[in-house]
Amino acid sequence: MNHLRNLNSITNRRILLNARRFSYAAKEHSSLNRNELAKFAAIAETWWDSEGPFKPLHVMNPTRLAFIRSVLCRHFKKDPCSAKPLEGLKIVDVGCGGGILSEPLARLGATVTGVDAVEKNIKIARLHADLDPTTSSIEYCCTTAETLVEEGRKFDAVMALEVIEHVTDPAEFCKSLAALTISDGATVISTINRSMRAYATAIVAAEYILRWLPRGTHEWSSFLTPEELVLILQRAGINVEGMAGFVYNPLTGRWSLSDDISVNFIAFGTKTKSIE
Repeated sequence: MNHLRNLNSITNRRILLNARRFSYAAKEHSSLNRNELAKFAAIAETWWDSEGPFKPLHVMNPTRLAFIRSVLCRHFKKDPCSAKPLEGLKIVDVGCGGGILSEPLARLGATVTGVDAVEKNIKIARLHADLDPTTSSIEYCCTTAETLVEEGRKFDAVMALEVIEHVTDPAEFCKSLAALTISDGATVISTINRSMRAYATAIVAAEYILRWLPRGTHEWSSFLTPEELVLILQRAGINVEGMAGFVYNPLTGRWSLSDDISVNFIAFGTKTKSIE
């Protein structure tokens, strides 16, 4: 299920060629992209509409969760067959949106904190979580990863799914994720590859032909290749140990895990014990 990649031989020259994409404005104190926040604020009320703008995430969610459950249970030596395999783990869902990942993580037993910079998203997430006693304990905060770092917060596992392509500086964002992770803790990031196939499927097809997403949801130039993500995480003190792709089957309407990381992919890493 996991697609392991040894990418340590990638040279610094490749990163330097892409450094301009990761430039960080000196006056900014977070990696927030205000234009991206505005996009999601405009459709915040549709988070739990399974046929709305977030339908692709709803459909993909079981597959994302299967990967997360597998890697976390293996890393933290949990029983994946138990009713609450993530019990005892503190997890933060960075860029939680309306809580469509936070809620199932809570149902699996984790103590979950969901953070998002869009206040509307947090309000929707809280309202929906309160409908179920098993998710009402989720701590939702309208804040950023950087602010959590300043507050000294630490978690066993840090999730950032379909978020990194919407921030201004992936490198600084990953440093914040690493700072939130305990020593030997887990970090999981999913995003879209900067490939021509991804441009054709994730933008042209998804936004303009099938209209699964509002036009302008994604910018191809903001995507990261798997190699770039691995190097950025390594520099932040996160060693990538597993990677898998998500592949959509139009006949069944379902996503599945695959070795194909040419479009959607997810990476699991652990924080270097000496990095604090």
